[in-house]
Amino acid sequence: MPMGRGNFGHGRMPVQKAKDFKGTLRRLMKYFRPHRFRLMVVVLTTILSTVFSIVSPDLMGKATTLLFKGVMARDLKFAPIVHILVVLAVLYVLSSAFSYVQQYVMAGVAQKTVYALRREANQKLARLPLKFFDARPNGEILSRFVNDFDNISNTLQQSLTQLIGSVITFVGVIVMMLTISPLMTLVVALTLPLSLLVTRMVAKRSQKNFKAQQKSLGQLNSHVEEMYTGHKIVKAFGHEERSIAKFEEINRQLYESGWRSQFVSGLIMPLMNFIGNLGYLFVSVIGGILVMRRAIQIGDIQAFIQYTRQFSQPLTQLSSIANIIQSTIASAERVFELLDEMEEVEEPLDAKVIDQPKGDVAFHDVKFGYRSDALLIEDMNIDVLSGQTVAIVGPTGAGKTTLVNLLMRFYEVNGGKITIDGRDIAHLKRDNLRSLFGMVLQDTWLFHGTIYENIAYGRADATEEDVVQAAKSAHADRFIRTLPDGYQTILNEEASNLSQGQKQLLTIARAILKDPAILILDEATSSVDTRTEVLIQNAMKELMKGRTSFVIAHRLSTIRDADLILVMDRGTVVEQGTHSALLERGGFYAELYNSQFAAGAVTNSVG
Repeated sequence: MPMGRGNFGHGRMPVQKAKDFKGTLRRLMKYFRPHRFRLMVVVLTTILSTVFSIVSPDLMGKATTLLFKGVMARDLKFAPIVHILVVLAVLYVLSSAFSYVQQYVMAGVAQKTVYALRREANQKLARLPLKFFDARPNGEILSRFVNDFDNISNTLQQSLTQLIGSVITFVGVIVMMLTISPLMTLVVALTLPLSLLVTRMVAKRSQKNFKAQQKSLGQLNSHVEEMYTGHKIVKAFGHEERSIAKFEEINRQLYESGWRSQFVSGLIMPLMNFIGNLGYLFVSVIGGILVMRRAIQIGDIQAFIQYTRQFSQPLTQLSSIANIIQSTIASAERVFELLDEMEEVEEPLDAKVIDQPKGDVAFHDVKFGYRSDALLIEDMNIDVLSGQTVAIVGPTGAGKTTLVNLLMRFYEVNGGKITIDGRDIAHLKRDNLRSLFGMVLQDTWLFHGTIYENIAYGRADATEEDVVQAAKSAHADRFIRTLPDGYQTILNEEASNLSQGQKQLLTIARAILKDPAILILDEATSSVDTRTEVLIQNAMKELMKGRTSFVIAHRLSTIRDADLILVMDRGTVVEQGTHSALLERGGFYAELYNSQFAAGAVTNSVG
């Protein structure tokens, strides 16, 4: 019979419980429908494997009885004993074979079920709006894809078959025990409430310690990760001893809670063994008396003792499996919560496509708020002609990035409309809309792969010559060729094997390669040196010719030549015009510009 996971002797972690156990379980069961035939095979083979293992002790007892009688009568006949042993061997082989089939088939069912769930969840993420990701830590979403799916997979593959086997074993063992001796069965059954009481008392105390252990473990992991990722800062400020002291404190707490949790939970198996041994003692005494009175055979005692050992095992497994299933349903519930999230507004059936974009952009009475009861932008009206460069300036939190998010339809407007070439973007296909834009953000994004692949990400049909030319235009070709593998240099997950400025150059090359109709630049040169910044700005001027460009600027000196400057404050465009016109007006823009100029003058005088 397959053994259970998470035996009490190894302790149990705190069980995460589902909010709606029955509803989540029913929903999860729907994913088994395509595998109904295989599940029937699993159930059948599990039953047969378990039944064969239950019958085996009874046959062994009969062989013992025949051997005992033959020895006592001095008329030992090996043929019947050999026959029983052969039958017993066949049963063991069949039990193992059915157990193998059951595990093999269930592994396929489990992996295909989780595969379908994971694929559905991945497709769901592609349809979720940006606000879903803004409102949740990346770690939480990753946890659902890693921990929760692994939890579901392991339970489907192991615990379900163990659950069936444990139930059948428990019922079958009781039946076999009753056929041998109802009196001894009653004696063994009387130890059951005591076992459950001891288990509950010890487990209740160990749960508190396990929670403390998990809390300390989380704090330790967080501290180690923080210290590892920021080790340069720690060394620069000389906080090594303080970091080590904090680690020692958390590590000591983890040791205390871990030791107590393992010690308390470790008491369960010795106590269970003690209670079990009491049962064996009573069974042996009562069984011996019954043999003396010829009420049962001596082989029956042997079989009964084996059944007694099997009697407590499924109970322990069922208790452990119940906790695992609770945790698994909680994991499934978290996955279903993701699948039930509100998706992006569906595209209309007659969604349009702009084949040859010009780049005219207009905002008509646009209203927007991250919450419907708290509008951030009200009655915004902007007209941008094709080929114009529009700079968006303002203090932190003014709504500059929000404006770009609305333009690319990462968020839906609450009122009004945004048009490109006179067409409402709400009536365009999202893929087509976003293909019109090229973005270079202050926070660079590069993926694990070669430099060539990262640049070519901007255009699927790009040739090697196109990629190299884009890199040259972004002034990245020179540093790329100095790397050991040139364009085939592999970037790690965080691209930490490049400097921040080099990473920015690659994202600019990617935008140049895409050759979009509309550019969005968010302080794209903020992470490079002054000389490189001048080169990139010249390249950008060439790139922006004939294209509509939106430039989010923090340093106002970089956007003097913009065709239109939008000055935002608290979600509203408070001023708009050219650089010189806004300075002459002496309003909010003039204050921002003069404050930066004054700060720069002070810096220069100090330097």
